[in-house]
This record gives sequence, C-alpha cells and structure tokens, in this order.
Amino acid sequence: MAIVIIGAGIGGLTTALSLHAAGFPDIAVYERAERLRPLGVGINLLPHAVRELTELGLGERIEKLGAAPGTLAYYNRFGQPIWSEPRGLAAGYRWPQVSVHRGRLQMELLAAVEERLGPGTVRTGHHLLTVEAVAAAGGSGGVARFATAGGEVAVAAEVIVGADGMRSALRRQWYPDEDEPVWNGLTLWRGTARMPGFLDGRTMIMAGDAEQKLVAYPIGCPDADGNAEINFIAERRTHGLAGENADWNRAVDPRPIIDLFQDWRFPWLDVPALLAAAGEILEYPMVDRDPVDRWAHGHATLLGDAAHPMYPNGSNGASQAILDARTLAFHLATSATAAEGLAAYESARRPATTALVLSNRRQGPEQVMVLAHERAPRGFTHIHDVLTPDELTEIATGYKKAAGFHPDALNNRPSLTPPGALPSGAVDDRPSLIPPRVPGSTADGLVGEACGAGGEAGASLYGARP
Repeated sequence: MAIVIIGAGIGGLTTALSLHAAGFPDIAVYERAERLRPLGVGINLLPHAVRELTELGLGERIEKLGAAPGTLAYYNRFGQPIWSEPRGLAAGYRWPQVSVHRGRLQMELLAAVEERLGPGTVRTGHHLLTVEAVAAAGGSGGVARFATAGGEVAVAAEVIVGADGMRSALRRQWYPDEDEPVWNGLTLWRGTARMPGFLDGRTMIMAGDAEQKLVAYPIGCPDADGNAEINFIAERRTHGLAGENADWNRAVDPRPIIDLFQDWRFPWLDVPALLAAAGEILEYPMVDRDPVDRWAHGHATLLGDAAHPMYPNGSNGASQAILDARTLAFHLATSATAAEGLAAYESARRPATTALVLSNRRQGPEQVMVLAHERAPRGFTHIHDVLTPDELTEIATGYKKAAGFHPDALNNRPSLTPPGALPSGAVDDRPSLIPPRVPGSTADGLVGEACGAGGEAGASLYGARP
C-alpha cells in the first residue's frame, strides 16, 4: 500500500513513523517548505502523547529534549493560588508529561524518520495543488499533484493523508467556502527566555483570567547557575487582529507587551522581567476552525490541525495530532481495506476532537481562572471562599476525561500498536513503490543536546518509571 503524507510537522512525521511501525513500507512525506528548520517555541506533550511516542521507541529521546513538569498551578492576576495538581508521573500516569521546544521536537522526529524510513522519505519544496481520486484495476486511490521548483509533480497512492496544518490545502479543496480561522478576540505573544527557575523549578503556571493571562513553564534543565529556558505565552483581549493574521513566526516589538504586564510582579515570578529577557516575541491571534462533519473523501483524509485546529487551552494540539497518527496507523493495519481503515480512524477520532475543540472554546481546564475572576475580581482570602473543592475537581477531571488522558483510562487502555508491528526503532528494508529521491537530510539545524543525558539532572528530573 503506497501512502502519501502531506506536511512534515509533528502530525505528519509521527504519522510516517506510526505507519512504518505498523508494517507499511511505501511511505513518502511531502512538505511545502524548501527546508525544515527548528521554528517555534515551547509546547506540552501530555502523557497520552508521550505514551504513543514511547511505544514508537522514542520516549527517552523526546524526554531528554525538554523538561518534565511535576505540577500545574493556576493563579489569579494578583498571584493568588486557585488550584494546583500533580502532572505526569507524579499524578499516577505511567508516562510523564514533557515540555519541549516545538522545533527541537520536530527535528528529532525528522531524524527518526530518516533513520528508520530512509533519508529521502521527506521531500521538501512540494506545494500541494490538488488531490484527485482515481480507480484502477484491483483497487482505487488518489493522485496528489504538487508544484515544485522543477514543475508539477504527480504522485499516486492508495492512501493520502493531509497533515498540512490549519491552512491545509487539502481541507481548502474539500471546503472551499470555509471562512478564515475563527478568532476569539485574544492575542497571544509567545517567547522563551533564560531565567532563574520559579517556584520549585518544575511547575507549569497559568495566571490571570479571560481578559489577560500568562502561561509559563521550563522547557529545559537548569544550568549550574540555576537558569533554565522558560517558555511563556502572554495573552490579552485586543482588537484589530483576525484569522488571516495567523502566523506563528511573526515577531513584534516587545515593549508594548511588557507594558501590559507591568504590574504582574509576584513573589515567585517577575513577569515583566521574564518578557524583557526573551530574544524575540512572536504574535499570534488565538484561532481555531469550526469542526467539519467529514474528514475522509475517497482514499484521502485529514489529520492534526488540518482536521481539528483548536485553541491551545489545555495544551492539547500537538498531543491530539500524535494520537491521530497512531490511531490512523492502527486502523489501516487492522482493517480489511484502506477505506475501512480510514472510516474506523475517523469514527474513533473525529467525535473526540470535535468535543475537545468545543471544550477549549469554553476555556477547557482554565475555566477555574475565569470563574475565580468573575466571582472575586479584586482577589480573595482563600479560593474556597470563591469556588468549592468539588467545582475545582470537576473542572480538572472532566477535561482529562474529554481529552483522553485521565490516569485510570490512559494507564489501562489497550495499546495502539497493531499486532505484528515492527519492533520499536526497526529499520524497514523492504522496497518502496513510491519514486525515490536523492538521499540527503532535509533538516536545517541540529537536534538539541539531550537535557541531563547521562547525568544527575536527568535522573532527578524524570524519576524512575513505574
């Protein structure tokens, strides 16, 4: 079965690795960019995503790229505590949560693809034009047509996966009348800064309310001086932006953003100092898209942000793309036909992600900050004067269940590794039917050095796996 993946982001690369592990030898990834570079800032991989990467044989590699938060804590805009909970191994999961730089994660996945599937698997400089359904003797499939510097290229495959992001060309082909991404009025400013750790050095914090908020967490181990790479997301309800401005790599002047948070100085974190220490700040409107009622058309389907772009509340975007990838590979490997596999994948994932998109529009687990501000806009003496323990617990537990990472459910869920899959990390030397490309790395930049690899920092950060 020849399979074409459109897009070499986290979803597309994990799809290639998952399909390879499931026993499919004919896989090629087509990427629009001329060269892949480690762009972006920090993201979180929740335990359900780390489980999937671990079962692909990548768990230790990914963990070493970042940091494993032990606590998630919510505060109001005055730095008063609202709610905190353990995360990852400390919360009873069999897998950690990992906070990591998005670009480093992408480069690590790319390196794994080139190791296992071959250095010509990812073909850059291919801009999707259209996907056409075709029928042939003994089966059916599609042809993906790409524009390249050397002219138009047509590639036939039995399965085509559109993992080409929020502005997916494949989704646009199927839904040409779809409006621009839906903006909720919030603007995000994202960046990283090297700073002394805050609180215990392993806590992810969210402070603020529905109008203004800060998220911050380490994405690397502290150095000998106690400084670590801190990722932040500053948010403010604004006017003048819209979905057409969605570009993760648009740098802006940091001074107006620092001014917005001038009074946010907590005993455990100086927010203006954190923002001022960033090398650059990237601006992005908080956008998603309305869920669609169909992902698959013929033998092509959508995956990740192309299928279900969502607000970052709950830190679930990348994790859900990884779940998509593993679920797709599982069902293609365990179904009688490609069409049945695509249908089973969509049945398993589309309702779940639709519910998550809508939940995130209601602030997801960050609803505790919204309610605290609505009920006590000038602060409180104790959070239980404002929100009951049952309310707090229900919001946190309900989101974990909706997102598929409640500890009991995740720890006991059957594996998505199909029977007869290749051993983790195996190289598949079976011949491919997809036209070859001259070997050569597509990555621009090196994979980050392993955080605490082989040293005490790594051992103390991640702990013993149960």
